Amino acid sequence: MILKKYNKIFRILSLIAGVFLISGCDSALLNPKGQVAVEQRSLILTAFGLMLIVVIPAILMTIIFAWKYRDSNTSAKYTPNWSHSNKVEAVVWTVPILIILFLSVLTWKSTHSLEPSKPLLSDVQPIEINVISLDWKWLFIYPKQGIATVNQIVFPANTPLNFKVTSNSVMNSFFIPTLGSQIYAMAGMQTKLHLIANEPGIFDGISSSFSGPGFSGMKFKAIATKNNAEFQQWVTKVKKSPNLLITMEDFEKLAVPSQNHPVTYFSAANSKIFKQVIDKFMTSHSQMDMIHQEGMDMSNTNSAKVEG
Repeated sequence: MILKKYNKIFRILSLIAGVFLISGCDSALLNPKGQVAVEQRSLILTAFGLMLIVVIPAILMTIIFAWKYRDSNTSAKYTPNWSHSNKVEAVVWTVPILIILFLSVLTWKSTHSLEPSKPLLSDVQPIEINVISLDWKWLFIYPKQGIATVNQIVFPANTPLNFKVTSNSVMNSFFIPTLGSQIYAMAGMQTKLHLIANEPGIFDGISSSFSGPGFSGMKFKAIATKNNAEFQQWVTKVKKSPNLLITMEDFEKLAVPSQNHPVTYFSAANSKIFKQVIDKFMTSHSQMDMIHQEGMDMSNTNSAKVEG
């Protein structure tokens, strides 16, 4: 009896401790700082609430039925020959069907409205940033400003961000959770992502796709300044850096695999490097296709000779 008493107390204390520990967690997806992330949170909470319409009654009925029809309750109605109820069937089927239909319409609309490649409506001129994932760091090129950074991006709050994303190596996933959607970075391909920060702040950016031994350190900071003047001050600061990113030779030196790479600024950057990184994989793909085609042609020629 004493042991059971202490076990009960231990379970209660564990539950209380768990509640306090969880309350200290900050879910980035539920604490949005950007327009896209706000709409995604709304979608998540709406879907969650709709599913609770089924989950909560099921849990309550399980508890109520277990209590009402317990062995010691002799007053409970006993109907061993009961097998069907049209009312129960109507509720059991109608409610889930209505929920699924509503979720289908909601998902269809949100999928199109939150399409990552769809530009955001704004009167403010967007900032363009080219993103290249390396082993294991992020390279950001600002075409209009003529600068580049590693593992840090800065932009004004309430200003649309137009990202063009590719990879110089394996596939990665570019993701700033508090601002919204993630997008994959793939070698030889370009993807687009449009985001905006609704307020100034420093936000965590990550690669949400495992890409090798340096994956855990492949993180960056996304800094939203209060206004465009602060952003221009940062641009001026970057342009004082002695580092240059002009040629593909400069790029290949930077692309050498490294882990936990520090933030690095480049005072001058060639915006064409982004396209050159894509093209070098497109060229290798074309060569592979040519080799494959030549092999098929030779095979067909040899087959024709044997048949002849």
